[in-house]
Formats: sequence, C-alpha cells, structure tokens
Amino acid sequence: MQQMKERLGVSAVWEMLRESAASPQEPSLEGLMRAVVAECDSFEQSLSGLMAHRIADEHVTREDLVVLFTEALAAEPAIAESAAVDLLASVARNPAYPSVLVPYLFAKGFLGLQVHRVAHHLWHRQRPLAAMFLQSRVSEVFSMDIHPGAAIGSGVFIDHATGVVIGETAVVGDDVSILQNVTLGGTGKQTGDRHPKIGSGVLLSAGAKVLGNVAVGDGAKVGAGSVVLAPVPAGTTAVGVPARVVRCRAGEPPAESMDQSLDYEI
Repeated sequence: MQQMKERLGVSAVWEMLRESAASPQEPSLEGLMRAVVAECDSFEQSLSGLMAHRIADEHVTREDLVVLFTEALAAEPAIAESAAVDLLASVARNPAYPSVLVPYLFAKGFLGLQVHRVAHHLWHRQRPLAAMFLQSRVSEVFSMDIHPGAAIGSGVFIDHATGVVIGETAVVGDDVSILQNVTLGGTGKQTGDRHPKIGSGVLLSAGAKVLGNVAVGDGAKVGAGSVVLAPVPAGTTAVGVPARVVRCRAGEPPAESMDQSLDYEI
C-alpha cells in the first residue's frame, strides 16, 4: 500500500474515476454519473457533492453541506489525499469491487469514513455541533458510529461497515482493515484517554472488540468475535474471549491479505 500511495495521488485517482464513469454504464444511473463525476472539475468537488447528497436531511440541505465540505477539503488537503488512498485500498482488498467507481459511489464504509474525516477536521476547529451532526448522520445513513475526535490514518478499509463503533480517543493507523461489527470502545464511564490505539497494517476481523486504552501493534490480527482487553504485540494474532496471543505472523500484512482464518492449536 505504501508503494501505491507513492505512485498515485488525488489527480490520478480522479482520472481513474472519470474513465470508469465514462464507460458504458447502467442507463438508469446516467444522471448520477453526470452529477457526481462527469460534471465535476475535481476529485474534491465530486467528493463534496457525493457526501452532501448522501447525508443531507430536511433541515440541513445538500447545498449547505456542499459548502461545509468544500471549505473543509480546501482547508485540509490531507482529507482528499486520504480519501484517494482509502479508495485504492478498498479495491485492492475486496474482489467484489470491479473498479474504483463502485466503492466510491456505493460503499458505505468508504463514504462514512470520508464524512468522518470532515467531522474530525471540524472537531479540532472548535465546531463541535457541526461535527456531531455529521457523526449522527453517518450513524443514521451508514450504520457506523465514529466519534469526531477519533484519529484515523489513510489507506483504511472499512468493509460492510454495519455496526462499526469507534470511540472519541481511539487512534487507528495507516493501512488498517476493519470489518463489520468491530468496536473500539472504552470500559466504563471514565474520562480522558480511554480508547484503543490500533497500529498500522492491522486486521480487525468481523465482530472483534477492543476495549480500553490498549495497543494493538503494527501488523497484528484480531480474530473474529474476539474481545481484546490487553495489549496485542506487533505481528501477532489474538483470538478468544478474552483474547490471547496464539501465534506470531510473518509475510503479507493481514490488513492487506484480508485473511481471517485462524491457523493455530489450542
């Protein structure tokens, strides 16, 4: 993924989207293709319009949100840069996506994460109400709940997204893969730094729960349905309730292989 980051930037990903949208598509979606891609001059303009279209409601209009998103992406170019890398990660890690256009238009994990990036931007600029509105709409529309304070790296793939919960002081590194029903939560009502710290290249399998201010090291894997209450060393696999380390890993980072199998003996 790091090599992919170095090769392809926002402009290259935008060109990939334009080429994909220009090829023959479902006739009933031609209006969507025009509005979201063909009639836009940049990736940032397209993404702002797409996010606004998906989460606008009767009180906060699409036009209101386009202004909000456009301003945020202009003030913090890293938002669009991370979105481009997230999109490439989605295609690289999910064989169900034939092109970048499919997750861009329809993957709620990708779209919800990009709205979160704007919410995080607003949160750190003393605009908590706007940030919390975006969080609320992501929860309602995409069934994932990420607090605006959570810091999330680039090249992050949230697959399926349903039931994903990430708390306020959580930190997620680069090139992480998160499957459905993953929780990065606290252990009670304490304040302060109370949520997990996830390293780079980590795979959080379906239904995994990491609770408290504990670290999951770079390149680690947490098995499906596991409950992590203690630190997980880098390059290891943790499984069970409560989770325990069962093996060290080698080779391709689990976040990129997306291998949820568990090859170990009790």
